[in-house]
Amino acid sequence: MSHISSVDRSDSAGPTTTIDASHTVTYSDATQKCFAPESWASDSSDNTRVTKLPFFDLKTQFQSLREEILAEITAVCDAQAFVLGPKVESFEQQIAQLCGCDTAVAASSGTDAELLILMAMGVGPGDAVVTTPFTFFSTAGCVARVGAKPLFVDIDPATMNLDPEKLGKFFERECRESPDGLATKDGLIIRAVIPVHLFGLCCDMDGIRELCRQRRIPVIEDAAQALGAKYPSKNRVERAGGMSEFGFFSFYPTKNLGAFGDAGMAVARDGEFGRKLKILRNHGMDPRYYHSEIGGNFRMDAIQAAVLLRKLPYLEQWSKRRWEIAQRYKYAFAKFSRKIMLPAEPYAAQLGSEGHIYHQFVIRTPARDSLREHLEEQGIGTEIYYPVALHQQKCFAYLGEMKFPESERAAAECLALPIYPELTDQQIDRVTDSVAQFFN
Repeated sequence: MSHISSVDRSDSAGPTTTIDASHTVTYSDATQKCFAPESWASDSSDNTRVTKLPFFDLKTQFQSLREEILAEITAVCDAQAFVLGPKVESFEQQIAQLCGCDTAVAASSGTDAELLILMAMGVGPGDAVVTTPFTFFSTAGCVARVGAKPLFVDIDPATMNLDPEKLGKFFERECRESPDGLATKDGLIIRAVIPVHLFGLCCDMDGIRELCRQRRIPVIEDAAQALGAKYPSKNRVERAGGMSEFGFFSFYPTKNLGAFGDAGMAVARDGEFGRKLKILRNHGMDPRYYHSEIGGNFRMDAIQAAVLLRKLPYLEQWSKRRWEIAQRYKYAFAKFSRKIMLPAEPYAAQLGSEGHIYHQFVIRTPARDSLREHLEEQGIGTEIYYPVALHQQKCFAYLGEMKFPESERAAAECLALPIYPELTDQQIDRVTDSVAQFFN
């Protein structure tokens, strides 16, 4: 990105970190001392190692908030008001404020939030929507579900996000202007582009928005993994989900802000469009039992809103802790740079810990499967996000044979390591030691 330059983040009293335009982080001697294992606090007075380290641990976080959350759930039960209602409205207001949108509409899941936006836009047969082939299935699945055609553009190998340069080439080579807007060569109208802020890192939104603005194509941000992440646009710092016409979030239990089940949120800049979203999420009903259009049952339960409202004040510190864990991983693995590709932080110079919220810490290595087997033997849980690029999924075979080499390489090399706020220093050491043992 042209607006990222070499920056020395330092002060006269402390360690320095230099981040250059290639996203390479260089630590001063003082900084390295801060990150060195001997400087990290121990979790206990002995040196006992854990024998089982899960990929994710929901129980520990719940125990720390148990009384607060159970009190909120009890209040909902006492009120006997379980669907939508004041708790949901309060949560909607807070999410709208967080991401800087006019309207937020709570939904039954992140998938349903995306589906709701596409339905409200009238996307359907004869239309196409452009997105990345390296993402969770629902991003493209919702497009197919409304009868439109998902079209894919490959990723930037450094960030694994939708590549604006490739998007521009796709528009130039594969599309043409038509009376109804930009169309594919076979006549499908491009109704939207869905960039995915994968693993907690925002896409290059300046580039994507400009390409879409020139062609009058709305942008729908898939911010399911990026609630609270910031992006340094040319004019100001913006938040994931609130940078474009539409956006959506997921509150699946393992997200940075997780519900006690499925829950999601659609956001929009336009208040009138937000009103349409609210009508469609309740079967298209307005007023009660009168239906001018067909919607769906996409409502959020009050219990989920109550849990999320109680957790929301902790989101910032939880995401910062994830970033801190990521820095320890990156420092420990830097010596294996020829064997491991580490996550990029292209906005670190401007935003520090707020430029990547690390929903997942995903490394890339050709030895992925062997490393995963080794970590499993050490009692360390891992996950593969994602083992198959979307264009290679069996259900999308009808789209025809396609090649997206960067997404295919990522699917073959990616491995997610444990990264949740409750990880102890001892557990982090366990992961780094085990990875080092494998590569040594």
